[in-house]
Amino acid sequence: MLYHGMKETEVEQTLNTSIKKGLSEKAIEARRKRFGWNELSEGEKQSALLLFFSQFKDFMVLVLLGATLLSGLLGEYVDAIAIMAIVLINGLLGFFQERKAEKSLQALKNLSAPQVNVLRDGKWMKINSREVVPGDILKFSSGDRMGADVRIIVANNLEIEESALTGESIPTAKNTDSIDEESPNLGDMNNMAFMGTLVTRGNGIGIVTSTGMSTAMGKIADMIQTTTSVMTPLQRRLEQLGKILITVALFLTLLVVAAGITHGHDVYTMFLAGVSLAVAAIPEGLPAIVTVALSLGVQRMIKKKAIVRKLPAVETLGCASVICSDKTGTMTLNKMTVTHLWSGGKTWLVKGHNDENKGTFYENEKLIDPQKEKSVSQLLTFGVLCNDTELVIQDNTLAIDGDPTEGALLFAALKANMHKEELTKQFKIEKEFPFDSSRKMMTVIVTDGNGKRFSITKGAPDVLIEKCESILWEGKQRILNAQLVIETKEAVDNLAAQALRTIAIAFKPLHSNTIPQKEEEVEKGLTFIGLQGMIDPPRPEVKAAVAECKTAGIKTVMITGDHKATACAIAEQLGILEHKNQVMDGQLLNELSVEELENVVEDIAVFARVTPEHKLKIVKAFQNRGHVVAMTGDGINDAPAIKAADIGIAMGITGTDVAKEASSLILLDDNFATIKAAIKEGRNIYENIRKFIRYLLASNVGEILVMLFAMLMSLPLPLVPIQILWVNLVTDGLPAMALGLDQPEENVMKRKPRHVKEGVFARGLGWKIISRGFLIGIATLIAFIIIYHRNPNDLPYAQTVAFATLVLAQLIHVFDCRSEISVFSRNPFENKYLVWSVISSAALMVSVIYVPLFQPIFHTVSIAANDWLLIIGMSALPTFLLAGSFFIRKKK
Repeated sequence: MLYHGMKETEVEQTLNTSIKKGLSEKAIEARRKRFGWNELSEGEKQSALLLFFSQFKDFMVLVLLGATLLSGLLGEYVDAIAIMAIVLINGLLGFFQERKAEKSLQALKNLSAPQVNVLRDGKWMKINSREVVPGDILKFSSGDRMGADVRIIVANNLEIEESALTGESIPTAKNTDSIDEESPNLGDMNNMAFMGTLVTRGNGIGIVTSTGMSTAMGKIADMIQTTTSVMTPLQRRLEQLGKILITVALFLTLLVVAAGITHGHDVYTMFLAGVSLAVAAIPEGLPAIVTVALSLGVQRMIKKKAIVRKLPAVETLGCASVICSDKTGTMTLNKMTVTHLWSGGKTWLVKGHNDENKGTFYENEKLIDPQKEKSVSQLLTFGVLCNDTELVIQDNTLAIDGDPTEGALLFAALKANMHKEELTKQFKIEKEFPFDSSRKMMTVIVTDGNGKRFSITKGAPDVLIEKCESILWEGKQRILNAQLVIETKEAVDNLAAQALRTIAIAFKPLHSNTIPQKEEEVEKGLTFIGLQGMIDPPRPEVKAAVAECKTAGIKTVMITGDHKATACAIAEQLGILEHKNQVMDGQLLNELSVEELENVVEDIAVFARVTPEHKLKIVKAFQNRGHVVAMTGDGINDAPAIKAADIGIAMGITGTDVAKEASSLILLDDNFATIKAAIKEGRNIYENIRKFIRYLLASNVGEILVMLFAMLMSLPLPLVPIQILWVNLVTDGLPAMALGLDQPEENVMKRKPRHVKEGVFARGLGWKIISRGFLIGIATLIAFIIIYHRNPNDLPYAQTVAFATLVLAQLIHVFDCRSEISVFSRNPFENKYLVWSVISSAALMVSVIYVPLFQPIFHTVSIAANDWLLIIGMSALPTFLLAGSFFIRKKK
């Protein structure tokens, strides 16, 4: 129903209620049966047991379980227990993560008013908001949270803070006038109040039009329930990798076993060798290493003021190509700040943030003393005196207790070292006529230290100008003629063109001994002093962050519930908006389908006057264009889009619980610039994951190929099963983990984002794995053949040489994996963790070869000193041969 378009009496008749008496008990029971309780319903919940077992449906987890079975068959119970522990830990992490993620609805419920003041059977009473039904008459005042959606029928100086729903930073003045527009935005429904919003000023009475899931908040709750979280790029790539690994590993293993049996090797021996190869070929430590790499990234992010709620989020942000950012509180300070003063044809700039409690004043770029400039001093003083708001200390900083606009006037005076406490001692406030939305002004009557009495009025410029007979112009009082009215209105328009909200201030000397009792007596024949222009300014560090994101190929899009002019002004200052035609408002968004929006969304940089449905539509449109979308926000209105985005980012300070629960990443400092650090971290983590995938798979390919080629050449087994498992353990452990700690390369923030469909083996990684693996296998086989042909009767010695060559080749190869270019392009000692891990792995290899206790277990023998020259030479060949070919190509 379009209650906003009806008159009060029509709403009363439509809902069959009485403004004077409210509903009867009989009517309440009937409506409760029809509409249910006034609460947000929860979707169908999956049982905890099913949710837990669902964590083990992932393809990579099934591969791990298969590897566990194979390790158990080999009698490698330690390996089997370790793998099972990894599977169980991953499952538990996923289980608790999903249980926590769906708390968004509970956070919404907590925003509902616990109690409301309702009229029933002619009596006002307090009841639980859950009991409210459509047609109830509610009474509310400053400090109350709305318990349902209501059509306002009485509004006394009523203002309601709706930023959580609309994104607007300024409380909305409410009235009772019907609205002709058929589908206005939430922020334009000035005769409606919505569940969960907060009354900041005045009081009112309204008729409940919607309850529970039918409210504006209920619709958001429904979107949160029905919006599915997308699979992250990392999850997609690991699933792809798992399928490739299992297919290739099983095929090559079967080939090795078949070749060995064909060439006369014992079936049981070949079966054991095949199982060992299968275990080695499937890097069961990969998910654990990925988890550790992501966890370490999370620790680094905490130091940079960001909390990651879902591990893959860091990597996902690293490949984001679009950041859809809320304006209020995210790109701006969410603090109205006076930036311009105007009086008598002159304009002054006010610089400095409210948090600093000090500032500077400029006229034509010349620094001035505001207390010595009479017009400025008077404008600031009167803005403080005609003011209901106070500045209070919260968490060791000054905060506004009252209206944000009035708070901005107090801070502007504070920057000129003018304090309200001192001014109210100099000027005694005799009477106040509060702000009224119909008058659009506020007036106080004051007496100065000399006993002179006068009134101060502040309000909307267009209204106040009509009440003035004179104006202060260049320090003198002049009659406000037609020309001066035009010039004053031009000043208002100039400030408005910069998206500044303007407050006009005027005064009137009072010569009577009696204090006027009616505002009509004082709010006429005024002298116009000037204007204060204010805006919610952009965060100072955001502009640089937006520029860096642009260099990294990431498009930043501003999405806000604010007006178009305000959004454009902020976006231009931040470098987001380059052309005026890059803006789209909510009205046009209403008319476009997601498919139609897809065709133009790439050209839009600012979306203004948007609703929660619009935000979701924008995210979907970008995703349908193939983008990885990050959505930042702090309000309830952002939650559905945050959840639907590839990565949702919530503000930690100003963010609602709803936004935080729907998000993957929370910024502790509400700083858009922190996202830049997260992007760099995310990109580096993915590159590190690629590095150890490259290292692990090239090593595993080398292990398989040395066995395969030996079988095809009718040679004895170059490695026994236990050696294969030991190689896998030594080389897949510490060095691979250390690669996850590698420092980012210099150009990490100068590359374009990865395409969403880019596979793990893109950018030549597949070729590098095969070519390096092939060379590692060939080098190991050559070393084996040389030693074996030298003494065919001593097979264990040849196998030990092959074992040492294979391990050492992989440990040298790990340094090559640090760079996409060449082993020589980066300092090999830069990553100290990698250096120590390689030394540790080499020591473990040597201990297996030379410690008598281990020799019978691993079928090894001591190697002569001169044979180490062969081992080292063949081990270094794969890495340095390819490095040499790179330099030859570069020289050409």
